[in-house]
Amino acid sequence: MIPKEQALLTKEDFHTRTNLPSWLYKEYETFHNTVTDKTFPCFFGMSGQLKGELRYAYINQDDWSNLPSAVEGFLDLFKLPNYKRHGLFVFVEPFEQEGSIDDYRKQFWEILQYLHEVDKVEWPEDSPRDPEHYLWDFRFNGEPIFVFGNAPAYKKRKTRHLGNAMVLGFQPRKIFQGLEGTEKGGIMSREKVRKRVEAWDQLPKHPDIGHFGDPTHNEWKQSFIGDDIEPIQGKCPFHHKSQAKIKSPFS
Repeated sequence: MIPKEQALLTKEDFHTRTNLPSWLYKEYETFHNTVTDKTFPCFFGMSGQLKGELRYAYINQDDWSNLPSAVEGFLDLFKLPNYKRHGLFVFVEPFEQEGSIDDYRKQFWEILQYLHEVDKVEWPEDSPRDPEHYLWDFRFNGEPIFVFGNAPAYKKRKTRHLGNAMVLGFQPRKIFQGLEGTEKGGIMSREKVRKRVEAWDQLPKHPDIGHFGDPTHNEWKQSFIGDDIEPIQGKCPFHHKSQAKIKSPFS
């Protein structure tokens, strides 16, 4: 496994390291310019980027081995006293030719499946294994994490277009403490962000966007929404190891 200190990147690494893939420097610059735009809807992303509180990682199309170490190193940050609300953004080497939303969504779930297959920590017994359960969420190294995808195929939902690479955002559930969808502070902050998102995208909120814990909501559908206003159909591609296995490309 690649050492955590090499797999997990900081803002400074893009200015001091010279051994990263050339495509990554370009995609990071696009990401930085996008999320620091004064009108960018996500206050968390903008503030975290400006303050250097975000962390980054990358995977190549033929090698995903950076990912487990990077996510594990990222989660270690939350063991520190007075941890900040860090977010992890993982850049995926761009396709040779831009794909469709379905192409990126397929690879998104393949990446999460791979991460799950190499995870050495068992999920808690009371944690739902089936993504159709309203309390299901993705876990790694014992931590529940909300993971969401951004891709160049998003043409209408511009807030999900962060460059030529697919970018996976990892947000541990614990950073939402006090900002849950059932709490007053959480409701207010989410509504502010969602109004700004609608203004950027010129589209209503996607019907699959909701809050964790809502019995009518499926968290997995929120991870990679459509570039439209149509609910996602079908079942989640993710399978827990205790269920029927789906072999990922690098397992």
